[in-house]
Amino acid sequence: MMKIRKAVITAAGWGTRFLPVTKSQPKEMLPLVNKPIIQYSVEEAIACGMELLVIVTSLGKRSIEDYFTRSYELEQILEQKGETRMAEEIRRLSTMIDIAFVHQKEQLGLGHALLTAQKIIGNEPFLLLLPDDLFEQGEVVLKKMMEIHERYQTSVIAVKQVEETEIS
Repeated sequence: MMKIRKAVITAAGWGTRFLPVTKSQPKEMLPLVNKPIIQYSVEEAIACGMELLVIVTSLGKRSIEDYFTRSYELEQILEQKGETRMAEEIRRLSTMIDIAFVHQKEQLGLGHALLTAQKIIGNEPFLLLLPDDLFEQGEVVLKKMMEIHERYQTSVIAVKQVEETEIS
């Protein structure tokens, strides 16, 4: 029985629902309270025990990779300024989980994005996180889904019924 240890976050879309701001800023990097929305998905994956995270990106999404990549120079500057807590937070972002970035050359939908990650994921089970779909107690939902997967050894998907007026 294979345990789920890998997660995929798709972050390659155009962000058309949030235009015009997403023309220059990936929607996954838009702030929600005090951090970009993609960080919530990363933290949910960590809370579920993931060991490897694959983030699928595309043209114009370099800021996502920069955000989660270690910046020794910035850490050093912050340390020299006496801003130790901020330096530690910057360091934590790059060391909280192993992340592989995969570039989707052409945005052909969610299925294609997953195929882009297949070389890293292989035939192992994985979590799929869509960073613009936020759940209250997200890691609780994911852990329950993982339990169902382990019990039945099959794919599991979370759905939520919404009012017709909320669909658009």
